[in-house]
Amino acid sequence: MRLDIPDPAYTASRRSRQNFSLAVRLSLAFVGLIWLVFLMEWLTGLSLSGFGLRPREPIGLLGLITTPLLHGSLAHISSNSLPLFVGGVAILFLYPNSSLRVLPLIYLGSAALAWTFARPSVHIGASGLVYGILAYVFVAGILRRDIRSVGVSLMIWFFYGSMIWGVLPAGRPMSWELHATGLLLGVVLAFVYRQWDRPPLKRYDWEDEDEDDEPPDDDDPDFPAGWSEPPSGSPSPPPRDDWRH
Repeated sequence: MRLDIPDPAYTASRRSRQNFSLAVRLSLAFVGLIWLVFLMEWLTGLSLSGFGLRPREPIGLLGLITTPLLHGSLAHISSNSLPLFVGGVAILFLYPNSSLRVLPLIYLGSAALAWTFARPSVHIGASGLVYGILAYVFVAGILRRDIRSVGVSLMIWFFYGSMIWGVLPAGRPMSWELHATGLLLGVVLAFVYRQWDRPPLKRYDWEDEDEDDEPPDDDDPDFPAGWSEPPSGSPSPPPRDDWRH
């Protein structure tokens, strides 16, 4: 598989560094938000889990907004925080335009799909969002085939590939339905937006030379209309000054 190389002038530019810094800040802000909600529950003794996703119950539709913000234990929120931060930085930095559509669709869509078929229970946690983001970043990098995106895809697979087993109904106290819907949406959206956010590619000197060596065509403004190259072996036309009309 041929891998394209992004233009170093683009990847090392000031704008690229600013985009990375913004991606880090936004990801930290969202992770900080879910921790703020968790700490507020812990300090006040309140339980907001009842506001999670309740499949096929009208009141459960509130979970489309609240589900990713609520976690049942310290282990639960801890397991989601790091992949959420890593995936958030990756999608916001590598795919800044498509992420403006992909993130809301995964956030709302994973819970909405789970609402239609999940077990009658209360489903909470950011795992649907995590699965969707990681799936999008992994598949999008493979589809774009530039060395930077593919490198991030391989990193995602190396660190979080084992999470794929979380989409199976293993009987553990976790919402595999949110995992499955998030993963599905991430893969589908990676194909939908596969032409977005392609970085400018590095050009080599020999590519420019090849373009310079191409013979002019009739549409070239520097190639006078009506002129054509003489066939091989035919005498060259006389100089233009000797022509008479």
